[in-house]
Amino acid sequence: MSNTTRFDAIVVGAGPSGNAAAYTMARAGLNVLQIERGEYAGSKNVQGAILYADALEQMIPDFREEAPLERHIVEQRIWMMDDKGHTGMHHRSDDYNEERPNRYTIIRAQFDKWFNRQVRDAGATVLYETTVTDLLRDAQGRVIGVQTDREGDGYYADVVVLAEGVNALVGQRSGLRPELRAEDVALAVKEMHFLPQETIESRFNITGGEGVVIEAMGTITEGMVGTAFLYTNRESISIGIGCLVSDLSRVGKCSPYQLLDRFKAHPSIRSLLEGSEMKEYAAHLIPEGGYRAIPELAGDGWIAVGDAGHFVNAVHREGSNLAMTTGRLAAETIIDLRRQEQRCTRQALGAYRKRLENSFVMKDMKKYKDVPRMLEKQGSTIMDLYPRLMNGAAQTWFRVDGRDKKAKENAIVKAAWHARGLGLLGDAVKLARAWR
Repeated sequence: MSNTTRFDAIVVGAGPSGNAAAYTMARAGLNVLQIERGEYAGSKNVQGAILYADALEQMIPDFREEAPLERHIVEQRIWMMDDKGHTGMHHRSDDYNEERPNRYTIIRAQFDKWFNRQVRDAGATVLYETTVTDLLRDAQGRVIGVQTDREGDGYYADVVVLAEGVNALVGQRSGLRPELRAEDVALAVKEMHFLPQETIESRFNITGGEGVVIEAMGTITEGMVGTAFLYTNRESISIGIGCLVSDLSRVGKCSPYQLLDRFKAHPSIRSLLEGSEMKEYAAHLIPEGGYRAIPELAGDGWIAVGDAGHFVNAVHREGSNLAMTTGRLAAETIIDLRRQEQRCTRQALGAYRKRLENSFVMKDMKKYKDVPRMLEKQGSTIMDLYPRLMNGAAQTWFRVDGRDKKAKENAIVKAAWHARGLGLLGDAVKLARAWR
């Protein structure tokens, strides 16, 4: 690292949002310092994830030539699960075998490391194994830099980009944002199961670089608000489950790892993992509060991006694209202010919010702003009762047992009415309002 402690911008964190911000500013010629507490970018991320190509392509158009991508996704399954089966939607198309695929599975440890190398190649200075302990302020309270656990008086900059993840410890300690609410965050556990490439392709009916994603909800979360997933990588399968921390605390009858064990043992999943070797596991928090949980995003000398700003679309399970997009938009805001020779004041950085409002990020967040609160109230019904009803209805309909179809229809309606009554209509209305 150079001897200087003064930079145009400091980025705290080297995940997708931090890398996007640092890369964009460094490419524009700004003197950028990025600080990462891990041994290297991605060192604390063993899990697999989904990469949405468009967000990265806007910064690195030719990323597909070098990025460590696992499989491009050609098939999406969405399952509603009861204890013994599942009912769901299955979408697959050869159109996804295109020259520039839209979605990929990735392994975060490899991808984050690669992305951070692009940051360094763009000219940014990166400090690893360094923890930001506090923000430095001037006499007027404006953020002017960061203090770290390294010796010295800290590092100074015109603006600090907080890309520190959902825990946002620096922001909380500095009074820039409130503590996390248990209702706004999920605890997810993930594992990596290794299998030969040919075994994965045979089990999921895929070839070459094709991949499959399964997203599931239902009785697997014991009535708590949460979802599970399975992603195919080249020689491994990423599998995980997560629930709201508030529900885990309230119910208290099983841990996230117990939920994951139940999911892996489910008849619909068990055979997909058969013979695999589990080598890696991790737990982490995911922001799930949606639009209403977004904290203040900018102030005098600072700006927040990615998970630190609660930018996750929980309905569609999108995170990496929001992280990279918010990091890029924050960087572009800072670049414009520098070119205009303006200071990074609270008012000037307000342009970041305007950029967000004009992007898909805020439009999607606003669209589903009422879904988290609806799930808080209706979670057990949506996660437990309706999956049972759907699978029961499917069994009734598809069994050929001598009953006429009219009798089957009546039995399905009767079972639903007995279980929920007029609540069926009320639930439909509430879901429609929240979805809008």
